[in-house]
Amino acid sequence: MPSSVQILGTGQLIELSRRLRTAGGPRLRQNTARRIRRAAEPLQRDLQRAIRTVQLPGPGRTVRGGPSPTARPLRATLAGAVRISVRQGASPGARVWVDRGRLPEDLRNMPWVIENGRVRHPVFGNRRRWATQWARPTGWWSRTVQAGTPRMRAEVERILGDVRRDLQ
Repeated sequence: MPSSVQILGTGQLIELSRRLRTAGGPRLRQNTARRIRRAAEPLQRDLQRAIRTVQLPGPGRTVRGGPSPTARPLRATLAGAVRISVRQGASPGARVWVDRGRLPEDLRNMPWVIENGRVRHPVFGNRRRWATQWARPTGWWSRTVQAGTPRMRAEVERILGDVRRDLQ
């Protein structure tokens, strides 16, 4: 189930955050935050690409229907809600997450529904007729996070080493 990916709270990040506050100044803090954000951007792009490429084949139509009642593209809307946040306070780190506030009201749970693989919805808004679609491949969030987290973690560790050398 998609939630968020976080690289935070490690002893190195906390210790480095304290040292940045005392010695580095705002420029070094901004530089570190920018670099950590850049380390998380490939995972964000991979997640956006993964949701855009999930297939939701329909069961097929028996009668020709009209256009979709909504003009918004589903996958692009969901991809636009994948965000990054970088914190430098008490629990410093980077987080890649799905911002439910950026999704329309009726799509707030859709990333989790697609993650599980089964999408059940009314046919063109008709609540008396329902269709089931199966997302292929399932696990768009968990598979992508599992593949991208080691790269993100290694990049953050490299950044921490660089900043530590700058502070010495």
